[in-house]
Amino acid sequence: MTRPPDITLDCEGLLCPLPVLKARKALAGMAPGQILRLTATDRMAAIDLPHFCAEAGHHFLAAEENGPVTAYLIERGPSPSR
Repeated sequence: MTRPPDITLDCEGLLCPLPVLKARKALAGMAPGQILRLTATDRMAAIDLPHFCAEAGHHFLAAEENGPVTAYLIERGPSPSR
């Protein structure tokens, strides 16, 4: 089981691309290894969030549907070297 999230972000009612944009902003302010829990009702988030994580170097941990709302868990990846 995954540990509790460090930050929870409510994106219910927001349409693509807003859940990904809000996730990107939240993750940018988090430390590597911290976990973001994002809830969304937009079905495209199920495609967009894993793709975003793969591109940005974050770890997509899980998605759990509960009626019209899906909760996504994302672990902040390592900071890019500069």
